[in-house]
Amino acid sequence: MKHIKLGDLEVARIGLGAMGMSHAYTGAGSDDAESVRTLHRALELGVTLIDTAEVYGPYANEELVGRALKGRRDEVVLATKFGLISHTGREGGADSSPANIRSAVEGSLTRLGTDHIDLYYQHRVDPGTPIEDVVGTLAELVAEGKIRYIGLSEAGPETIRRAHAVHPVAAVQSEYSLFTRDPEAHVLPVLRELGIGLVPFSPLGRGFLTGTIRSTEQFAADDFRADNPRFTSENFEHNLRLADQVAAVAAEIGVTPAQIALAWLLAQGEDVAPIPGTRRVARVEENAGADAVQLSDEQLDRLTSLPPAAGDTHTEAQMRMMER
Repeated sequence: MKHIKLGDLEVARIGLGAMGMSHAYTGAGSDDAESVRTLHRALELGVTLIDTAEVYGPYANEELVGRALKGRRDEVVLATKFGLISHTGREGGADSSPANIRSAVEGSLTRLGTDHIDLYYQHRVDPGTPIEDVVGTLAELVAEGKIRYIGLSEAGPETIRRAHAVHPVAAVQSEYSLFTRDPEAHVLPVLRELGIGLVPFSPLGRGFLTGTIRSTEQFAADDFRADNPRFTSENFEHNLRLADQVAAVAAEIGVTPAQIALAWLLAQGEDVAPIPGTRRVARVEENAGADAVQLSDEQLDRLTSLPPAAGDTHTEAQMRMMER
């Protein structure tokens, strides 16, 4: 698999998001054994960037990833996140206070079974803690060898600039796909100016771009898509048409819609490393196969010109925690 750089951090250009192995998409129940097999298969396929967070579960996902990587730690670039759980007693919202960061990193190191985290993200911007204080604390952790690189998630241009002025930021993780084009207008230009990589999460539109979702009745009650604006009422029907256009390009080439969606993202630049999530071996094999898909200029133009998806990417409360 081809490699790219996120700042100075080298990764295979397709990663693996582990969230769904124990969080959010749980309607069918979790299968830790299959998840471990999926993580191992990803490594065999050349995937290096494995992404988790303390809030997934909570904690269970980091523990699962830690068990799966036992004895194979040197094969991966391990990323996790802090800030959506308060260990200091703060109520509600994000907590990126220096004391909370230090508590969070120790817990993550223990659960992951490692002495260092390769890429440590602030999960959401904390309006109660200046970003300079956040990155200052993270810089101390870099100096102490507990983390190697600093990341932000769903941060806006001003926050990114202020953070990078304190200590280099390697990557910003944001939702980005043919389903969600938000970073293109304001975030991507700043990242490229500063030499920061982009790690798109939900690169398959939470499964929508795979062509396998045709009805909202497919979602279990505890599946977070059940009340997501993009999967409700008239938005769903509009977005089905977008997914059908992706499937049409896939049929022309003889690959899957998921591979087309990922290939489009990979074509956006040598500083983009999507992290499609799955808990199944067959899906991680399919996703990794996107590395070999070549889109023609005409196909790229056709995909890029698709209309935007209808509906917000998250609920109103969740949107308030994301800088746009």
